[in-house]
Amino acid sequence: MHASPFLLRAAFLGVVFLLVVASQVFWIQQVRKRAASLIPNPVWRKGLGWTALAGYLLLFANGFGWLGRGVSPTHLTLKAVLLEAPFAWWFFGSTLGFVAVLLFLAPVRLFRLAAWAARKLVPVSPTVPARASSSMLRDGPSNRPPLPSATRRRFLERTAMAVGAVPFAAGAYGMIFERVDLETTRQRIRLARLPRAFDGFRIAQVSDLHIGPFMSEAEIRRVVGITNQLKADLIVLTGDYVTWDPSTQGAVVNVLASLKAPRGIFGCLGNHELWTKTQESITRLFAAAGIPILRQERVSIAAGGSGSLAGDESLNLIGIDFQTHSAVGRRERGFVRQYLAGIGRLLRPDSVNILLSHNPNTFDRAAELGIDLSVAGHTHGGQVSLEFVHPGISPSRLITPYLRGWFQKGDAQLYVNRGIGTIGVPIRIDAPPEITVFELVRADYGQRVGPLPR
Repeated sequence: MHASPFLLRAAFLGVVFLLVVASQVFWIQQVRKRAASLIPNPVWRKGLGWTALAGYLLLFANGFGWLGRGVSPTHLTLKAVLLEAPFAWWFFGSTLGFVAVLLFLAPVRLFRLAAWAARKLVPVSPTVPARASSSMLRDGPSNRPPLPSATRRRFLERTAMAVGAVPFAAGAYGMIFERVDLETTRQRIRLARLPRAFDGFRIAQVSDLHIGPFMSEAEIRRVVGITNQLKADLIVLTGDYVTWDPSTQGAVVNVLASLKAPRGIFGCLGNHELWTKTQESITRLFAAAGIPILRQERVSIAAGGSGSLAGDESLNLIGIDFQTHSAVGRRERGFVRQYLAGIGRLLRPDSVNILLSHNPNTFDRAAELGIDLSVAGHTHGGQVSLEFVHPGISPSRLITPYLRGWFQKGDAQLYVNRGIGTIGVPIRIDAPPEITVFELVRADYGQRVGPLPR
């Protein structure tokens, strides 16, 4: 008998809640111990302790919205610097640091448990050795191993604290440096049906902007400037322009309106446009700025420019709204029983078909339908990824096998962009923001499709 999705989600949230509570209790205890050793005066220690507790509660109250949520700013504010960023850093570091300490101490605890079990199971010899020391004669025979020395205990405690401090340092680096360390990825794609007129055609992809205080209008303007300098023939936008506040949609569209490409700029919508109920309004704003958002629609990109021309000398660009299998039947949140249902009518068998889909999980169905190239985002490349330690240590692996980069199934190809902004915490680790530039290359007869060396 399978557990219901509701029970599974409830169990998962319960475990996360207990982990967060345990991590906070653990680190508060560690801070108190350190304060007791550094501040001998009890009056000063008590005063500073109450001050620190008040600041701690203020950070959490603001971080969880208990102080109210106003309009999200689209520029970096003093509140974001003094309250939101420290909370995100502490929440990230304390939770992962606690997990790291548990993993470090687990083998030690298991060893001690095994030693205790061995002492209980192995019988003690009733005889006392002839050369027994006076202490053995006084205390009785024992086969117990000596207790860990105070020096050894201090060493283990200090090492555990050093291990637990690593996520704090990594979080600070990911927030201050890697979050804004924008990379331009150049990916050459060989396509079997690419018209000769499009050999060398260049497409720039920008995804997951998430405008807000930690991805401000000024930062997005920098992204736009870099994208324009790439001189791509076509620019595609693959969703999540806003985060949680619908009022930010005008600002992000206003900045993106400065994008320039001779064959046009086209986009699709992401899950955050769906969740903030801005799909219709942001589509109208983009249209007014000259950027069509393709919603279960297609457009032909002709060799001489964008338009509705058909034939061999064009690309068929398709865009869809966000779709998912994981919304447990809530169609208003993008749930579909089959990905890309009804998209077959938009395909052109005489042309290269390129799909803009925010969710990379549509790729399997796209490959079945014969779509040549899918372009996606959504995952942020993991955002906080530890795949340099072990492949698979990334939260996004829980929602998709298509985390980032290039994938292929038969003749169908997918590229997953790491995006620009962040969600949850304004931190990126091993997943810097990315603008992707695809160079389409014609595959001659007998050649395999796929990426080419850069």
